[in-house]
Amino acid sequence: MTTSETLTVFVVSAEPARAQALAPLLPRASVRHVPDAETLLREAHLTPPDVALLYTNTPGVPLHQVLPMLRQRAELAGTHWLAVGSQGLGDMLSAGVDALISDATPPQAIALQVQSLLVRAQQYRDHHARVSALQRRMDTWEHEERVRDQLVHMLVHDLKNPIAAVMGLLEIVQEDPRVPEDNRDLLKVARDETQHLLHLAVNMLDVRKIQAGKMNLRRELMFTPMFREVVDLACGDVGSGLRDRHVRVDVENDLSPASADPEILRRVLANLISNALKHTMTGGMIAIAVRGLSDAVQVTVRDDGEGIPEDDIPNLFAAFEQSRLTLHGRFDTGMGLAFCKLAVEEHGGKIWVDSVRGQGATFIFTLPLAADNEDDDFAELV
Repeated sequence: MTTSETLTVFVVSAEPARAQALAPLLPRASVRHVPDAETLLREAHLTPPDVALLYTNTPGVPLHQVLPMLRQRAELAGTHWLAVGSQGLGDMLSAGVDALISDATPPQAIALQVQSLLVRAQQYRDHHARVSALQRRMDTWEHEERVRDQLVHMLVHDLKNPIAAVMGLLEIVQEDPRVPEDNRDLLKVARDETQHLLHLAVNMLDVRKIQAGKMNLRRELMFTPMFREVVDLACGDVGSGLRDRHVRVDVENDLSPASADPEILRRVLANLISNALKHTMTGGMIAIAVRGLSDAVQVTVRDDGEGIPEDDIPNLFAAFEQSRLTLHGRFDTGMGLAFCKLAVEEHGGKIWVDSVRGQGATFIFTLPLAADNEDDDFAELV
């Protein structure tokens, strides 16, 4: 489209008088005479018209031969093509004109037809301008998102190591027999909060990795003993807060093997157990169960805590959506649950939650069973 506010009309004809007769009838448009097809190809590139009248009796290269080439040009996407004549209209229609009109039509009637097409051209121009503005805003937003993600990644990555060092030092001090007993409780709180901060940092890094498609799963065949080991390790990762809860673990014997990354599964379970810990009172119950289904292994983490409001459930697994206060006075960002959802789905499984406010919550996820060829590979190794 033309960049100026004035709409442009091309009159492609060997007779300049046709354009001269039309110009006074279209005062808001710039009417230009184009003598032949070769000139049309050149001028349409320099100044894309909004409407082009193509007289079929124009000498030289037939217009129906050049029109398909013109219609393929991106800058002419909004041009309306009007064939004028008494012969060759069928060829012009096949070539892609938008309308046909006889060359015996009075200039006033042609002007009305052109004015109608100019209205459509103006609408197209306005629409194109809005789309371009939206695209620029989208490009700006995507650039800002990339910058933000890179900044967050750098910050979190740089924070992870110092946090781990602080947690290690707190463990050393906590085990020192010279520390008074009343200070040990304070050290325990400091260590638990530092561990929570470390988990948050690692979750943010892993969520970004999965979203970027850079999380490479190291799958293994997981049988009952490995599931028990992963659950035990995940409970250890959660920290000393579980000592104040009644934790029950029930892993079904002789499970059919699932194909999963044990380290990522450990992180998923640690997040779900930590979530249960945050939303239960001292002395509360947390039950972890692993069961075999016909086509998957199902893992559940159930608690008897405060439960989840019904309005929160649809957005529960979205990062930064779960901004609700826990029973322990901490706002939950939901980053851990966002990681759980992405990690489980990366395995080909599903995750969901069943909860009634005031009656606890049950988080459930599934892991697909190993394919037959994976079982065969394991049998060969054995």
